[in-house]
Amino acid sequence: MEEKENPGREGTENTRPVLWMVIPCYNEEEVLPRTAPLFLDKILELGKDGLISRESRILLVNDGSSDGTWPVIEELAEKDRRFLGIEQSRNRGHQNALLAGLMEARDRCDIAVSMDCDGQDDIGALRQMITAYMAGSEIVYGVRAHRTKDSFFKRNSAQAYYRLLNLMGVEAVYNHADYRLVSARVLKELEKYGEVNLFLRGIFPLIGFQSTCVYYDRKERTAGRSHYSLGRMLGLAFDGITSMSIRPIRVIMAMGFFVAVFSFIGVLWSVARYFAGATVSGWASMTAIICFLGGVQMISLGVIGEYVGKTYLETKRRPRYIISRRTRERAESGEKGEGRTALEPQGEEGRDDNVKA
Repeated sequence: MEEKENPGREGTENTRPVLWMVIPCYNEEEVLPRTAPLFLDKILELGKDGLISRESRILLVNDGSSDGTWPVIEELAEKDRRFLGIEQSRNRGHQNALLAGLMEARDRCDIAVSMDCDGQDDIGALRQMITAYMAGSEIVYGVRAHRTKDSFFKRNSAQAYYRLLNLMGVEAVYNHADYRLVSARVLKELEKYGEVNLFLRGIFPLIGFQSTCVYYDRKERTAGRSHYSLGRMLGLAFDGITSMSIRPIRVIMAMGFFVAVFSFIGVLWSVARYFAGATVSGWASMTAIICFLGGVQMISLGVIGEYVGKTYLETKRRPRYIISRRTRERAESGEKGEGRTALEPQGEEGRDDNVKA
């Protein structure tokens, strides 16, 4: 295959891209021993077929797990050099863990694929993603073909969620979570997005570049249980809207305008009735109106307060993640004779990689 001109492939020795699989892990002690061999088999298969470089890697990001996830990652890295691991200093959430892995991979790969470690994302779709990348796409979104396996509530709530995102002005790919392939070119642009309130599903469409979708069937979880409760899902949904759009504030402003107009009409009606000699009755209706307006005001203040709080967090510029430990990979062709590990901090410059603001 003849190589396309693509800045994201600079530094490769041939047309086969170096792939890094970035997999966030949180309390996955039961899952990793089952899914890690599947990831490795896929890397070997794609390498054997000439689709990716033999220097491709699997990066496992431990998001401050409280179980034995990190020892499992260390054991995998010790047994096979294709496995690498980084550990966050504490649990910071899925989006931050995913960002940490992508930033770790950005200068060491041509393409990175993010996916969950529970085996639900169809790893078989990876071949189609790489093919789409070779055809010119810089971002390839993994999209669920259907939701027939979901419960009635989850299926309909997910549909309502994506519709609400679009209604609120958030650019999001329907039925896409965090299973995607991105080029190194995209990762370098992602680094420029410095917001603390992360919603990667909305950020990648903003980056632009040529993109496409690959559809797949989502599988059942291999083992363990999901760590995304209803509360966390609702929190992510609300964060996505308030992090990527100011339309809720404009909706509040429009609602306030219409309430003010109707209130003014009500005042005129009351004055007219008074001068006409009619008794303005309606204690119950007046109480209902006051309670309604009070509720609207409290909701409005809450939404505005959410934006104020996010602005406050952004101005602090705190690190979005801190890497406390790395597994070691021996320097190979790219770092011959240096005697350092490929992921080991190198002098003062290496220390800067530990904390990304």
